[in-house]
Amino acid sequence: MVLILFRSLIFRNRCLNLLQQNGLATTTKLTQKIGFIGDGSMAKAICRGINRKGLIDYSQVYVSSPYIKNLDSWKDLGANVSTDNSLVVKESDVVFLAVKPHVFCDAVKQIEKGANMKYTKNKLFISILAGVTTTNVEKALQNFEGARVIRVMPNTPMLIGQGCSVFCPGSKATEADLKLVNTFLEATGMCQQLPEHMIDAVMAVSASGPAFVYIFIEALSDGGVRMGLHREMATRFAAQTVMGAAKMVLENNKHMGTLKDEVCSAGGTTIAGVHAMEKGRVR
Repeated sequence: MVLILFRSLIFRNRCLNLLQQNGLATTTKLTQKIGFIGDGSMAKAICRGINRKGLIDYSQVYVSSPYIKNLDSWKDLGANVSTDNSLVVKESDVVFLAVKPHVFCDAVKQIEKGANMKYTKNKLFISILAGVTTTNVEKALQNFEGARVIRVMPNTPMLIGQGCSVFCPGSKATEADLKLVNTFLEATGMCQQLPEHMIDAVMAVSASGPAFVYIFIEALSDGGVRMGLHREMATRFAAQTVMGAAKMVLENNKHMGTLKDEVCSAGGTTIAGVHAMEKGRVR
């Protein structure tokens, strides 16, 4: 069921991209100012995706980090930068919580200490804190009047616009909030709203999954090198093969076992390789 849903999302996104490329679809620029508490890779991936789709200008973006040098790349893009988290919250309508989970509470205390709390009212906070529930985020933000929370689980392929993200609302998030977050995440790849109890399961698949796939690609590349291919060529072939196989899964209405069987001829080299993988307990 989830696979069918993801296929429909990919088809919709492909249609929208074709319309935009041919000038048949327009992008409505957002008026909200967007803040990022934390300047890491995920923050950059989300911001770049939103900007690339024409949804915001970097002049609408506010970013904080305890280390001003880390903000140089943001400043070069035209974003507003500061070492003061409270300034980002004050100036932004939507605030991404993009710090490491273990420093989140300290960041909140710094905001409370440095901000006039009347400027922190009615903000939408989007949490990308791994393993931190909406309940815990809401509890940490209990002194922020009117705060709404949405939790997002992103993954690193967002950096190239090929992300796979899920999100879930906190107790006070509105439909308008959810629509806005969906717009943000669609700018970085595919996304889906799910109940919060499923977030950890998705983390194992889409957030951790790229690392598992990289190991498999490396293994394919190693095999190619062993058989005489140059490393660069072997890696390129391995990566393209994995990408092509993934698209076959998403775009064909066939079970993965069926697709596997279509490659395996009786007594052939592929079924021998599959046997070796099964014997080695790859799964």
